[in-house]
Amino acid sequence: MKALKTWAAAAAMLALAGTSQASPMTLMDNGLGVLDSSTHLEWTSNMNLGGRMTWAAANAWIATLNTSNYAGHNDWRLPTLNFADTSCSNSDGHPTMYYGQGCTGGELSGLFVTKLGNKGGESVLNQVGDTAEQIANLALFSNVGSGGYWSGTERVLADSGASYGAWSFYTTVGTQIVTPKTTALYAVAVRPVDVAASVPEPQTLALALLALGATVVARRRRPA
Repeated sequence: MKALKTWAAAAAMLALAGTSQASPMTLMDNGLGVLDSSTHLEWTSNMNLGGRMTWAAANAWIATLNTSNYAGHNDWRLPTLNFADTSCSNSDGHPTMYYGQGCTGGELSGLFVTKLGNKGGESVLNQVGDTAEQIANLALFSNVGSGGYWSGTERVLADSGASYGAWSFYTTVGTQIVTPKTTALYAVAVRPVDVAASVPEPQTLALALLALGATVVARRRRPA
């Protein structure tokens, strides 16, 4: 009975730790991906898998990841822009919803600014003033480039419908901006994740521990 109580206490402590102390970003797929459980997105942990490339090459690179079933998945894509984002500083006359520093509503800006602590005017690699969680999150990624990263969202001119370029995020200064598609930037891939299916809930893990503990006790009581 004492052993069973010990297992129960351990399970309860683990469940509590899982709900209150776990970082929202964790490694998955044998370290090839980083899961953000708050957005249900998985990012490639290597942020410079393909080197610098044009926007067209970045899209071709995404297709290669999917063809090769990278990390066991074929639904990778470039991150998108959130056109309802009103968090940007809009310091250069662009529509407020998607230009400037301090953006947090897009997938790229949400990752770099909110999760990794990228401040306006500073590189994402400068961790002065970052929270412990942001520092821990950045450590999950490798080859983080101090430069521009492509989004999968084009900048389309309202009057003509012509594509002007593609939106990007510059980790050198924490700025979201339009970049000509022929520019060579970094690219990081992202995919949606069914978090409930990929990460066991703390309560489920606790119940599993309780069951294991009961099995151990029963075996100890079994006559030789």
